[in-house]
Amino acid sequence: MQTSNPSTKTIPHVVIVGGGAGGLELATKLGRKLGRKNKANITLIDQHRVHIWKPLLHEVATGSLDTEIDGIVYRAHAARHHYHFQLGSVSGIDRESKQLHLDALLDDKGDVVVDSRIVEYDTLIMAIGSVSNDFGTPGVSEFCSMLDSKQQAQRFQQTLLNLLLKKSQSASDDAELSALRLAIVGAGATGVELSAELYHVIEVVSMYDVEGNVLPKLHIDLIEAGPRILPALPERIAESAATELEKLGVRIHTNTRITSASRTGFTDADDTLIPADIMVWAAGVRAANWVAEIGLEVNRINQIVCLPSLKTKTDPSIYAIGDCCSITNQDGKPIPPRAQAAHQMASTVAANVLREFAGKPLRDFKYVDYGSLVNLSRFSTVGSLMGNLMRGSLFIEGRIARLMYLSLYRMHQLAVHGYIKGPFIILLSSLSKIIRPKIKLH
Repeated sequence: MQTSNPSTKTIPHVVIVGGGAGGLELATKLGRKLGRKNKANITLIDQHRVHIWKPLLHEVATGSLDTEIDGIVYRAHAARHHYHFQLGSVSGIDRESKQLHLDALLDDKGDVVVDSRIVEYDTLIMAIGSVSNDFGTPGVSEFCSMLDSKQQAQRFQQTLLNLLLKKSQSASDDAELSALRLAIVGAGATGVELSAELYHVIEVVSMYDVEGNVLPKLHIDLIEAGPRILPALPERIAESAATELEKLGVRIHTNTRITSASRTGFTDADDTLIPADIMVWAAGVRAANWVAEIGLEVNRINQIVCLPSLKTKTDPSIYAIGDCCSITNQDGKPIPPRAQAAHQMASTVAANVLREFAGKPLRDFKYVDYGSLVNLSRFSTVGSLMGNLMRGSLFIEGRIARLMYLSLYRMHQLAVHGYIKGPFIILLSSLSKIIRPKIKLH
């Protein structure tokens, strides 16, 4: 095992684990403020080479988003923004010695590319995000797709393309027999947006030459254990989204608890089989299991319990942000695992790291809910804005809601690329859509 640090200079070393929405924005902010002026070494560690904004993974899964255009290569981004990047997975933390242990890097054949390493830190920020929570349901890990990473989304897309081709080759006069059936467990934002995006994909693929006869009919079952879809969002948004999904043909199952998954579909608590060719599990989130083994206080879903400053309750040298952070807002309610929360937490921790270096008191994190938006592909967008700024909320839908939804991603791009280069990258992404296929077909 080797010790890996970016510099031997006696300046503080700030290490960020996880390059998601919050982690990458934080590394960018600290790189500009501290790394560029050589006031601290900033290191970002992630197990992947490319960053994709997690709320868009459902578009990667359907081929609507091309990761070659919209992905951010960590190592290149680090060189431009004055921080260091290390590719690797954390296997443990020695909090007494302030050391991170990284697993060895292996290639596709299992050969060691880089030995296991130790990364020393002075300040550690955990920004590892979340993964899908299967609640121990039998068969889910074996038979279901999950959309927690770019790699998982791309595997889903390949499965979808292969099944479309197979079904088109064997299409029969009976449209129901040759239909492509998808079942999605979890009617949160991911499940709802994926349902709509899949209908858009079928519509777009029909524009291209498909081997075989005709594209199969699409059947989607959206399954939710609770009484309505989008349980974390206002009821009016849920009702509007449900109406739009039903217009597309989505069959919504509420108050339906899944007890197992098999090769042929999901089985519910009434022992009814919901058949499916592709199964997606998007019900609930949790932090990675190893987080519970490093000695920090965690809640029942492995989120790290934090103080108002976003420092962990257990260790004053460790912060946590994003989906892996457990903290309540001013009303005593848990902060929801959303991209806007991760963005705000990154800003607070960036300010607190600077204040800590300057010997100033830390600021408390205050979550501001700017509302919720759900994108139903090209068919509709619904949501509410400024829910905390007025009594009730401003309900929006249609073109205005779609523009607001896109602006959230544009804000993330500006945060990680800057206000000079960011607009050019946004323009390049928009222009590329003119010349490339409407969806990725490979």
